[in-house]
Amino acid sequence: MLKVNNKILSLFKNKYFLSIVVFFIWLLIFDQNNLIDRASNIHKINQLEKEKNYYLHKIEQDGKRMNELKTDEKNLEKFAREQYLMKKDNEDIFVIVDKNKKK
Repeated sequence: MLKVNNKILSLFKNKYFLSIVVFFIWLLIFDQNNLIDRASNIHKINQLEKEKNYYLHKIEQDGKRMNELKTDEKNLEKFAREQYLMKKDNEDIFVIVDKNKKK
């Protein structure tokens, strides 16, 4: 036990070892590009990439939907009825709301 304590103590007295430890602590915590901030930024980048892929997929779906609405009159009429509650002159609209459905 005494030998281990002496080795540890002599290791901390070594100026090269101390300078390396201080250098790594500086990189880990205090540096402008420290490792903690880098890990946080990598996490943010991954999250933003996921959002980017989601929105690109959503844009593609909406583009297809717009193309359908521009080319097919029946789809346009169905969309107008469902989304904007539009109707013909001789029709009545009944909106049914499900109170049990959670948003």
